Amino acid sequence: MKRGEIWMADLGYTGKVRPVLVLSIDYTDDERAIVTYVPRTTSVWDKGRFDVEHHARGMKPGAFAVQLIGSLSNAKYMRRIGQVDEATLQKIEVSLKLWLGLEG
Repeated sequence: MKRGEIWMADLGYTGKVRPVLVLSIDYTDDERAIVTYVPRTTSVWDKGRFDVEHHARGMKPGAFAVQLIGSLSNAKYMRRIGQVDEATLQKIEVSLKLWLGLEG
């Protein structure tokens, strides 16, 4: 799995199976097999600071919900379904930094 790829992932009972954007870098053999993600949702909040719009062929209009960042074992990722462009990844990074208080 590579940073910027979109995967279908099993987020468990409350999260269901949904598309997620991989944010973390590759892990090595001596590190935990954990991948950090931002889920994609079609329930977009009206002009929220932490929802980054995303449109892709074959997917309903939606957004990546930065406030819902999470991490899962690599075993929960089912299949790769795409990749975001660099501009979208940059918007997500800006939003994530704001959410985590990493700006300034």
